[in-house]
Amino acid sequence: MESLLLPVLLLLAVLWTQAAALINLKYSVEEEQRAGTVIANVAKDARDAGFALDPRQASAFRVVSNSAPHLVDINPSSGLLVTKQKIDRDLLCRQSPKCIISLEVMSSSMEICVIKVEIKDLNDNAPSFPAAQIELEISEAASPGTRIPLDSAYDPDSGSFGVQTYELTPNEMFGLEIKTRGDGSRFAELVVEKSLDRETQSHYSFRITALDGGDPPRLGTVGLNIKVTDSNDNNPVFGESTYTVSVPENSPPNTPVIRLNASDPDEGTNGQVVYSFYGYVNDRTRELFQIDPHSGLVTVTGALDYEEGHVYELDVQAKDLGPNSIPAHCKVTVSVLDTNDNPPVINLLSVNSELVEVSESAPPGYVIALVRVSDRDSGLNGRVQCRLLGNVPFRLQEYESFSTILVDGRLDREQHDQYNLTIQARDGGVPMLQSAKSFTVLITDENDNHPHFSKPYYQVIVQENNTPGAYLLSVSARDPDLGLNGSVSYQIVPSQVRDMPVFTYVSINPNSGDIYALRSFNHEQTKAFEFKVLAKDGGLPSLQSNATVRVIILDVNDNTPVITAPPLINGTAEVYIPRNSGIGYLVTVVKADDYDEGENGRVTYDMTEGDRGFFEIDQINGEVRTTRTFGDSSKSSYELIVVAHDHGKTSLSASALVLIYLSPALDAQESMGSVNLSLIFIIALGSIAGILFVTMIFVAIKCKRDNKEIRTYNCRIAEYSYGHQKKSSKKKKISKNDIRLVPRDVEETDKMNVVSCSSLTSSLNYFDYHQQTLPLGCRRSESTFMNVENQNTRANHIYHHSFNSQGPQQPDLIINGVPLPETENYSFDSNYVNSRAHLIKSSSTFKDLEGNSLKDSGHEESDQTDSEHDVQRSLYCDTAVNDVLNTSVTSMGSQMPDHGKDWFDVNCNNRLQRTECL
Repeated sequence: MESLLLPVLLLLAVLWTQAAALINLKYSVEEEQRAGTVIANVAKDARDAGFALDPRQASAFRVVSNSAPHLVDINPSSGLLVTKQKIDRDLLCRQSPKCIISLEVMSSSMEICVIKVEIKDLNDNAPSFPAAQIELEISEAASPGTRIPLDSAYDPDSGSFGVQTYELTPNEMFGLEIKTRGDGSRFAELVVEKSLDRETQSHYSFRITALDGGDPPRLGTVGLNIKVTDSNDNNPVFGESTYTVSVPENSPPNTPVIRLNASDPDEGTNGQVVYSFYGYVNDRTRELFQIDPHSGLVTVTGALDYEEGHVYELDVQAKDLGPNSIPAHCKVTVSVLDTNDNPPVINLLSVNSELVEVSESAPPGYVIALVRVSDRDSGLNGRVQCRLLGNVPFRLQEYESFSTILVDGRLDREQHDQYNLTIQARDGGVPMLQSAKSFTVLITDENDNHPHFSKPYYQVIVQENNTPGAYLLSVSARDPDLGLNGSVSYQIVPSQVRDMPVFTYVSINPNSGDIYALRSFNHEQTKAFEFKVLAKDGGLPSLQSNATVRVIILDVNDNTPVITAPPLINGTAEVYIPRNSGIGYLVTVVKADDYDEGENGRVTYDMTEGDRGFFEIDQINGEVRTTRTFGDSSKSSYELIVVAHDHGKTSLSASALVLIYLSPALDAQESMGSVNLSLIFIIALGSIAGILFVTMIFVAIKCKRDNKEIRTYNCRIAEYSYGHQKKSSKKKKISKNDIRLVPRDVEETDKMNVVSCSSLTSSLNYFDYHQQTLPLGCRRSESTFMNVENQNTRANHIYHHSFNSQGPQQPDLIINGVPLPETENYSFDSNYVNSRAHLIKSSSTFKDLEGNSLKDSGHEESDQTDSEHDVQRSLYCDTAVNDVLNTSVTSMGSQMPDHGKDWFDVNCNNRLQRTECL
C-alpha cells in the first residue's frame, strides 16, 4: 500500500516554500460520492492551524503531491478539497482495512501541509460464493464433531461491511462453525452433529447464507449438496491443525518451505494419502507456492517479495485414496522474512525530474525542491539517510516523509547560472545499499542588475555649423540580466540648455544609443553643454542608471571681423589731424571685433590701398600714425584702405576707407587716443544735471525774494473786495483819470518789464522784471511791456500782445480803489494813451531823479487795439527824468475826474510819491 502513496509530484519552477512550517490535516469522505463533492475547506482549516495565507495572492495553495490526482484535488483559488469523480473504495484499496489518499500542498505563505483523506467504505456489495453449488461427500462412518471446511464467500467491502457470519438451513444432522483467518476474513466449517447412515438417507441438500455487517445486512447464498458414502474405517490425520513457517524473501524457486505429513493406518489405497491446496487458496498464493501431492512438501515456485506480501496462508487437505475417504485439513502460515535487497529510491518532486529552476533572488532557507527517498525494505534495511554532495549553495533538510532542498547561500545567475547537484541515500542494512541521483538546478534571472554604462562620462567634440541630424556619438549600457530584464533602452533626461529644452539640441535612438544633433551649433552662442542619458531596462519594476554626455563645440572661422573704430558711415571714416602734425602722430586707432576664438578671432590690421607713403598702421593694435610731416603745399586730404583680417585657415577680412583731413585749426598736440564716446556722454549728462540743479536753486532763491517784495502790494485786497459789489450792466468809458497807478520800488530801475495780468484774484501774482513773456496766471489781456536796458542806453520798448484764456475772467483794472468786473465793457481814452506814447517818443533826453541826463538809444512801439471785452489792465511807466515826471503828473492830474484828483493831490504831492504813483 505504501507504493500507492508515492505521488507523481508537480513543483513549479519558481515556487519558494518555507519548510519550517509543517501541518497535518486529516479528512474523510464516503465512497461513491459524485464528482465535485466538497470534502473540506483546506484554506480555512490551514488558517486555523496557523497558516499565514496572503489574501492578495490569487492562488492560496499549490498541490505538490497527490496519490490519487484523478480522484481528488484542491481548488487553488478557493482552497476547497473536492472530488473529481466517483470514488470506489473497493476498487481503490480492495480489502485493506484503511484506504488513504495522501496530498502534500504548499501555500502561498511558503508553508507545507500534509493532507490525509480516508475513504470510508459503504455497504454497497453483497457477499458472493465462488460457485453456485458446493458438493461434499461424507462417509457414513464420520463421527459427530467431524469438521469439513467450506468455500468462503467473498465481499469486496471491508471491515464490518465484509462477510461476518454464515447460516445453514436448520437441520439436526449438520451445523456450521465460524472461524477467522489471520487477515481478518471469516470462513465456515461444516460440523457433523449426529451419526450418518447411508442406508437411511444417502443425500442431503441445504442452503448456506453469507451475511455482512451492514444495517440491514447484505447476503449471498450457495447450495450445499452432501452425499453420504459407504464407510472407510480410517481417515488421514495431521499432526497439527496449524503450522507456521518462515522463508526469506527472494528465495530461489524450489526452496522447501515445509513438509506436511498426514497419517492413515489403513493399508493399500485406503491408507495412501494425497495432499493438495484447498479451494480457498487464491491464485497468487498458488503462483508462489506448491505442494507435492505425495510427499506433502511445500516449496517456493515464485519470487517472494517481502514488500509485496510478507504473510501467506495455505489451506492444505490430505485425503486417502480409499472409497468414501474423509479428508483432513490444516493451515500453513508462511511468513516472508525481509532482506536488504532494495536500495533506496530517490524521487525528485519537480516538473522535470532532471531539472529544477530556482530564482536568483531566492533568500537562504527557502525550499527549491522536494525529495522523497523510499526503501521498500523494513527495519534497518529500510532506514535511509540522505546527503547533498559537493560544495554548493544548497542544503538538504530531512523530515519524516520527505526531504527538502533549501537555498543555503547567495545565488547570482550572472556569476553562476546553473548547478549540478547529487543526492546520495544509504540504508542501514547489512550489507549497506546506497543510491544517488543527480539533477541540474537552473538559476533563473531576476531584474537585479542596473544597466551599466561603459563609462560614466562621455565627451564628443564637434565643429560648429554642423548639419542638423548629424551623428555625434553613441552611448552603450550593458545589463547582464536576461530577456526583458536585460534589454536596455535609452532616453535623454529633460534639462535646459540656454533656457531651451535639451530635446531641441540633440536626440537619441532609444535602441542603439546613437545621439544625433537636431540643430546647427554656434560656438559663439554655446561653447559646450551637458546632458544626461538614462538607460532603462525592461524589467518590472525597471532599473535604470545614467551617464553624462558633454558636447564641446569647436570654433569655426565663420565670423568676419567687424570694424568698430573709427566710426564708419557707409564703410567710410573721416579723421581730422593738424597740418603741422609731426612724424609718429597718432591719426586714429582702428579696432575690429571678431566673435570667433583663438586664431579665428585674432585680428591684425593692414593698409592695402591709398596714400600708404604718408601713414603706417600697427598690425597688432591698429594704430595709424604719420610717417612724414605735412607742409603748406601738402594736399588737404588723404585716403587709406584699412583691412582687418583674422587668422583662420580660411582668413576672413573687413575693410574700410579712412579719409584723413589736414586742418590748420586743430592743435598740433598729439592725440591721446580714440575718443571714448561713453565717457563723453556721461560727462555731458552730469554737466546738464549740475546746471539744472544750480538753476533750480537760483530760481528758488529769486522766488523767495520776490515773494517778500510783493507783500507790500495792496491791489490784491482791492480785487478781493470787489467780489461783493453789485455789477452794473451799463457800459462805461474809462479815461486816464480812472486808472489807479500801482507803486513800485524806485530802486528797481536797471531793467524792468511791465506786464498787466488779470489773475490777481486767484493767486498772488507779481511779475519779474527780467521776464520777457507773460506769467502763466494771465488769462486774457492786452499787455504793454517797457524795457529799460541799462543806464547808458535806455531803450524803451513797448510791446503789445493779446491772448485769450478759457477760464472765468477776472477784474482787470482798479479804478479809485474799486476793481472793475470783466462782465462790463470799458474803453480807454485814446487821447491819454496817445499822449503817453507821444510823451515817451518825443523825449530824446531823459533825466533821472537826480537830474542826470540820459540818452535815448531807440524805441519800439506796437499798435494798441481796443476790444469790447478786453481792457488795458494796468499801465506802468518807469521814468526817472524830472521833466517828464512833472509833465506827466500835471497832465494826468488835469485830465482826472474830481475824485481822482483828490486822491492824486494827497498821494502824489512830492517827487518820490509821484514817481511811485506813475
